[in-house]
Amino acid sequence: MRIAVPLASLVLVVFPFISAKAQDHSMSVHETHMGMTAAADGALDPARQAKLLADKRESEFNHHLAGFFVVLAGLFILAETNLPERGPWVRFAWPVCFVLSGIFVLVWSDTELWPFGPQSWYFGLTHHPEVLQHKIFAVLLLVLGTLEFRRARGLVRSAWTGWVFPVLAIVGSSMLFFHEHRAGMHGPSQMELMGRIQSEHFRFAIAGFGIALSKGLAETRFAWRPFFERLFPALLLVLGSLLLVYAE
Repeated sequence: MRIAVPLASLVLVVFPFISAKAQDHSMSVHETHMGMTAAADGALDPARQAKLLADKRESEFNHHLAGFFVVLAGLFILAETNLPERGPWVRFAWPVCFVLSGIFVLVWSDTELWPFGPQSWYFGLTHHPEVLQHKIFAVLLLVLGTLEFRRARGLVRSAWTGWVFPVLAIVGSSMLFFHEHRAGMHGPSQMELMGRIQSEHFRFAIAGFGIALSKGLAETRFAWRPFFERLFPALLLVLGSLLLVYAE
């Protein structure tokens, strides 16, 4: 229970605080965009409209592919838990899904950056919060996947490594409350679109907090451990499914 109590306390303390801050941030963003809506309406030429549509499709594809990898990871964990005749490779498969997802998000999530677009990485990371957040998500996925792969191979055995996944999952989930999408934010439906995207990311965050808590408890030796060992991949399937149906 050494991990369970502090982890549960961390989630209970962090979640209300982050949620409240996110609401304040959301109201501020809404007020800013409301002042810009009138100027933006009707000001888009066909080329700009085509670019916004391409950005929208790219964003949706990125979410869907990430969701595919998360669902696949959950299925591999369930196979590891429930199939006595499983091959030894199964326990390595789900961390690889995280690594592949991290590589994709790191390289392809923002195609306006070099080598796909004209912007440098320095400019994108310093001028666009959305780009910076995407790359942070990618690093989190790469760290989690790499660490869990090494744990599966028995190369890392320290007790503190059981904290890494839950803590980083909480960090990533908290960031989702403040994540914004600029693609398609024009026209009379701008505010409705923003609200829907924020609602979808709120659901991602809730699933993420559940994943963090269940993973920490699955690492803890107590009577309910088998339950949380199954809840963890089940919540991965929930998050992956939410990502697969994401739409802007």
